[in-house]
This record gives sequence, structure tokens and C-alpha cells, in this order.
Amino acid sequence: MSVGLDEITSVRVEDPGAFERAAAARSRRALGDRMMLIAADHPARGSLAARGRPRAMASRTDLLERLVVALGRPGVDGVLGTPDIVEDLLLLGALEDKVVIGSMNRGGLAGSVFEADDRFTSYDASSLAAMGLDGGKILLRIALEDPGTVRTLENSGRAVSELAARGLMAMVEPFMSRWDDGKLVNDLSPDAVIKSVGIASGLGNTSRHTWLKLPVVEEMDRVMESTTMPTLLLGGDPKGSDEEVFATWEQALGLPGVRGLVVGRALLYPNNDDVAGAVDIAARLVAGNR
Repeated sequence: MSVGLDEITSVRVEDPGAFERAAAARSRRALGDRMMLIAADHPARGSLAARGRPRAMASRTDLLERLVVALGRPGVDGVLGTPDIVEDLLLLGALEDKVVIGSMNRGGLAGSVFEADDRFTSYDASSLAAMGLDGGKILLRIALEDPGTVRTLENSGRAVSELAARGLMAMVEPFMSRWDDGKLVNDLSPDAVIKSVGIASGLGNTSRHTWLKLPVVEEMDRVMESTTMPTLLLGGDPKGSDEEVFATWEQALGLPGVRGLVVGRALLYPNNDDVAGAVDIAARLVAGNR
């Protein structure tokens, strides 16, 4: 099934069963040894900014158009998104022969006082399996001075176990975080990232389906020495030029254990607004290290 952007709302009203039919009919691909995934789970956490544009992701139609362009480029293996995004893309026919990872915990809204208590308010393991998706992504902000972190840890461990029981990837994105003037800030020092890796790797009753999603930081070679988990690099919302960002990705992609990229805003909203061009460069970087 494939509909136009202007038809999605009508389908939601008149034929909500179309989502399940589209998921059941979708052609799938196996997880690859190396992958290039497009991330699109930011709006559900109240995070709409990209590249200095505070409301860059406010228009759903614009975001979907950018995602369709990105997913149609050679070398792009799939997408990471919340149910609303994934279901829109299913209707648009953009997920054929793609890896699809569902985002699971979106309750720690950006800028909220409860951001470290990141509840699981999106996909769960059973719904991911029912929709024929390939895994679930878990955001793990670890704020040692915030008691809400322990709930996030407990629920994250349970999710890793439930995903593994179904043979689905658990993509864990860990950060050591702290409160700074009322804002939850991630510590991107190498030692902090290494500490977060150790904590994330021990979640759940097995790690056999666990992958990590890590930021590119200084001394990345030392970071990658801290884990045997296959790792995808996250793009975040970079501040430098596109050329500088691509250069740091290229260097990190050559490290042992790194298996590709999961990038959203940096590619969907590049400085020159050429989505296809930015995605093609990133895909070539991943392909060059296959």
C-alpha cells in the first residue's frame, strides 16, 4: 500500500487497519553487518530544533518529505522512529526492504524536571514484534544525583530482556548526564562515555542482541576498547560545518566494533538543506568501511 502525504489523515480516520496491513505486507531485510540508519524520533521527546533552527522539525509534512528523500538514497538501510513516524512512512511506502527500529522510551521530555525519569511511553517489545520491526531503541540518561534514573535503569533492563527473548535488537544509547542550571546535560568526555558503556552493557538478562549507539567523542579509539558490543555512531545536532562533521564520522567508522551510523538532524537538516547530498556522503562513508 502506498498513499500520498495529503491522504494520510483520511486513512487514519477511515481505515486505521491500513497500518497493520501495510506492516504485514512490507518486504523486510535482515540486519546488516554494517548499517546506515536515519533517526526520526526527536519530536516525540519535544525536541524540534536542528542546526540552529528552533522549530526545524515542527512541520510533519516537511519532515516526512525529507525522510522519504533520505530513505530513497542508495546505501541507506533503514530508519529509527516512534510509532507515528513509522506508521506514516509505512503508508507512504517508504519502508520497503528497510530495517526499522522503533523508539521505546520518550517520556523524559526535553527540558522537563522529570527528564532523567525516562518512562517507556512508546513501543514495547510485543508491539515491535507484532508490527514486524527489527528492534527497539532505548535512550539511557544516567544522572547519578537524580533518583529518577533508577526507574529508567530498571525499565531499560527489562526492555533489553524482552527484546532479546523475541530475537530483536536492543539498541541502547547511554549517556552519563548531570543537572546544570535546571537543564539535563550529557557528559561527552571519553571517561564518561566509557562509564556509560559499562553500565549499558550489563542491562538485561542477556546481551546477545544488544547494540550500542554512541556519540563520536575525543579518544574514540579508547571508547571502543571498552566494549565488545557492535556499535552504531550517532550524529546528534552538530555545531560545526558539514565537512568537519563528516571528517569525524569517517575517522570513527574505521575503528573496530563500529558498524555504521544512526543520524537524523545532521542529515535531514544539513546546512545547505541538500538532504540527498548529505545522505549520499554519509552512506559513502559507511560503505567505505564495509
